[in-house]
Amino acid sequence: MPDVSPRPEPFTERAAPADLDDLRARLRGTRLPDAPRDAGWSLGTDLGYLRELVAYWADDFDWQAQEEALFRFPRFRVRLGDSLIHFAHVRAAAPPDPVLPLVLSHGWPDSFWRYAKVIPLLTDPAAHGGDPADAFDVVVPDMPGYGYSGRPAGAPLDSVAAAGLWASLMSVLGYRRFGAAGGDIGSHVSRYLGLDYPDRVVAVHRTDAGVPFFAGDPASLSPQERAWLSSMASWSAAEGSYSAMHRTKPQTAAFGLTDSPAGLAAWIVEKLRAWSDCGGDVERSFTRDEILTNVTIYWLTGTIGSSMRMYHANAVIPPSQLARRVEVPSGFALFPGDIGQPPRAWLERVANVVRVTEMPRGGHFAPFEEPELYAQELRDFFRPYRALATGLHGFPAWLMELF
Repeated sequence: MPDVSPRPEPFTERAAPADLDDLRARLRGTRLPDAPRDAGWSLGTDLGYLRELVAYWADDFDWQAQEEALFRFPRFRVRLGDSLIHFAHVRAAAPPDPVLPLVLSHGWPDSFWRYAKVIPLLTDPAAHGGDPADAFDVVVPDMPGYGYSGRPAGAPLDSVAAAGLWASLMSVLGYRRFGAAGGDIGSHVSRYLGLDYPDRVVAVHRTDAGVPFFAGDPASLSPQERAWLSSMASWSAAEGSYSAMHRTKPQTAAFGLTDSPAGLAAWIVEKLRAWSDCGGDVERSFTRDEILTNVTIYWLTGTIGSSMRMYHANAVIPPSQLARRVEVPSGFALFPGDIGQPPRAWLERVANVVRVTEMPRGGHFAPFEEPELYAQELRDFFRPYRALATGLHGFPAWLMELF
């Protein structure tokens, strides 16, 4: 019987010169809005900053150099059911025995780009001052509708479905047991991997606890939990308008953001600034080239609309799913510049917590902002679970030929 299992194909696509010419022409023809005097970032993206960013993007940003840098990672696409998934797959430079496979899940507004700085630290710790016994095989997929993954043609996929795709992907790659880590929407996906595949996921690490859901008696909450829930409600009222748009009418915003690169940059850079540990100066956390690499991926792939639609799908996940507790060993790294800092009592309510680390610096995009801190945290957290990764299928011969 022929082998009909999914087979990843190397991903080698480069941006077409005509698409880059079109991008630059659009940037040079940007019509910017006015802004009140001295508004700064108080009403959203700062007009003066965006004007400079757009000019740099049009005339000085070297996409081809950034594109080639991303190709230092082996990258692939594979069709899993109706979904075409793009992923980076980087094996440990000097594999310990056993090697622990690790699937890393990103959030919005980014892609596998979120982990570009941390992949070398995880796959080759010895080259970066670490212990070679801590090396991982690392898999970083783009969420469905993000980056170079396919855009769902029908209903958008939610985090539960993405977790199922990741479990299938790890099987295709020959990994029976593995660790899962992520933040933002990637935190949700990692959570559902632990919930739905506890026989395969050795442990789950997250940089947040997700949007809080509680349907019990408020009297059962600790004072710290009640204060945190109140603070998250206040944050949502002041800063959550983007999420309301994504959940309810993402297609309306998608028209403008897909047509205007300046509008796309404004939508994304405001979040990079607000959610990072940058003290109000986004370029303390990201260089202009790094910001524009992230934004250009969205532009060239046309995925801003499909990425936002995932919020719409997640908004209708049944409460029974949201209320489930993760029982596989769970760790959390809380970065001071992130959106929220859930108390330990809440984390223990939602997961089988074995480790909580209060990080000294970093924000929502911690793997990119503070790759060394994040890599060391993952090494330390997953070290006790490496022995559980002995159940590898073994790499199929056809897969070995791709490396």
